[in-house]
Amino acid sequence: MNVSVNIDCTPEEARTFLGLPDVSPIHAKYVQTMLETMDGTNSVEQMENLFRSFSPMGDAGMRLFQQLMNIGLGGGQDKSSK
Repeated sequence: MNVSVNIDCTPEEARTFLGLPDVSPIHAKYVQTMLETMDGTNSVEQMENLFRSFSPMGDAGMRLFQQLMNIGLGGGQDKSSK
């Protein structure tokens, strides 16, 4: 026997019902800090250094991210057929 229940509520109502904390003030502060930090970067090199500092594994994580982006932008083309 399968039973489905659909509940129509806002994210705030769901958070309250589940007893989860409201982290929207923290999120707003984080976003504001990030925007201010990004506004202070004037060159591509500064932006790259900024993103490297956010990378959880440093340079290795950044290289992995770049490889994933290259694969995604390549559309999964097989390079051996070229």
